[in-house]
Amino acid sequence: MLPTKKTRPKQDLADLTVLVYGRSKIGKSICCSQSDGALFLATEPGLSTIDVYQVPISSWDDLLAACEDIAEGKHPFKTIIIDTVDNAYRMRSEYICKKFKIEHESDLGYGKGWALISNEFHRVLTKMTFMSYGLFLVSHSVEKEIETRTGKHTRIVPTLHDKARKIVLDMVDLILFCDLEITNGDDGNPTYCRVMRTKPSPNYGAGDRTGRLPETIDLDFNKFIEVFNMSATASRSQVGSVDK
Repeated sequence: MLPTKKTRPKQDLADLTVLVYGRSKIGKSICCSQSDGALFLATEPGLSTIDVYQVPISSWDDLLAACEDIAEGKHPFKTIIIDTVDNAYRMRSEYICKKFKIEHESDLGYGKGWALISNEFHRVLTKMTFMSYGLFLVSHSVEKEIETRTGKHTRIVPTLHDKARKIVLDMVDLILFCDLEITNGDDGNPTYCRVMRTKPSPNYGAGDRTGRLPETIDLDFNKFIEVFNMSATASRSQVGSVDK
């Protein structure tokens, strides 16, 4: 049956899928750890200095098992964080290579190995996005030479494999690039502020499907949620006024 009403825009962070990426040790994991009811699916070491709930993930089977436990809902967690999503994709690749006893995906023939990896990776992430939890995907950043019609330039992008990057970028609602903003202090010396960039730029990847976030936010989850909730409240008020 065809719909009779429009779907309302997503208002709650628990309904959103978010990619958080940036240079190593800038504070991505610490920021995500401040989210409501955070549970880390830790696919790499690096959380030893943070007081968090985490499930160590060392294989694709581990990730699937953790997803099944989360889906059952017998837990208090509200936000799931895959740190890093790069390693999750690598684990899927290793799973396929081990299953077919090959050294590289390309050994299966043209496109077959990549398809087996990407399709399952996409399926699992999609399943997680439909769960009633917030989903944060953490990645590092790398400078990559991009060729356009006007020439070549360097752009900062997530370190995800090209195929995994396309899957993730198409899926997420927010792309938050963690960066250092440099300004001059009163004494003329540079000062550094850690920020999250939310809008697209030729120099880096970022994005905000909600259209409600400012271009830059301090790299602090409490500040982020404050700005997000304020814009969501304003959006709900506007919708309410239209419905009356």
